[in-house]
Amino acid sequence: MTKLRPCIDLHAGQVKQIVGGTLDSSTDALKTNHVSLEPAGHFARLYRDNDLRGGHVIMLGPKNDEAATEALAAWPGGCRSEAGSTIPTRGITSFLFPEGKFSQERLDAVLRSLDGDKQKLVIDLSCRKRGEDRWFVAMNKWQTITDMEVNQETIKQLEPYCCEFLIHAADNEGLQKGIDETLVQRLAEWCSIPVTYAGGGRHLEDLDLVAKLSGGKVDLTIGSALDCFGGSGVKFDDCVAWNNKLS
Repeated sequence: MTKLRPCIDLHAGQVKQIVGGTLDSSTDALKTNHVSLEPAGHFARLYRDNDLRGGHVIMLGPKNDEAATEALAAWPGGCRSEAGSTIPTRGITSFLFPEGKFSQERLDAVLRSLDGDKQKLVIDLSCRKRGEDRWFVAMNKWQTITDMEVNQETIKQLEPYCCEFLIHAADNEGLQKGIDETLVQRLAEWCSIPVTYAGGGRHLEDLDLVAKLSGGKVDLTIGSALDCFGGSGVKFDDCVAWNNKLS
């Protein structure tokens, strides 16, 4: 059944909520919804104390390794980075797409570094929409469109190598203007392993919506709208209560 999956988004070593489409190398262009005064470990402990499991630590660019390590150490096994529950590997998505082209060799290398245990690997297929209901993986802080379309074929290609997909709809990220409903529906159809959608969540009712659209198969991350990240649309305590009613 659909659950709220917590997140810790890191940029330049701080916990931030960013408008995804502006996440490039220019600080002038970057639009930030919230910069937390609390360190990454604070949020990991908050999730631990409220038993919000399966959180993701997202490293948006360099200078985040220390903060990611702090978060993972604060709740061992409770939060995951892109490359597993204990290894904060920065840029795993970009690593898989040298010059914007998917590399099976690099994916094999990542899995070997995890002793072949796919239960330690979460693949982030953050994407941007192109055309009518087509999405392509976006790398380099979601600014470079790769050659991989997110569809049933590529999902089935990658499922044997990981335990979960994390998929940001980068065009919706941080805008609090609603989720990409069609993408949520497609993910439910395509994925046979756990998948978490992020991007555009703004109300507690979005959990109901994702549950309805996906038949309970897709989990949801809410970021900028949460009160613990400076938002006003969703109360953290209400999300905890939502998850608890499913236990």
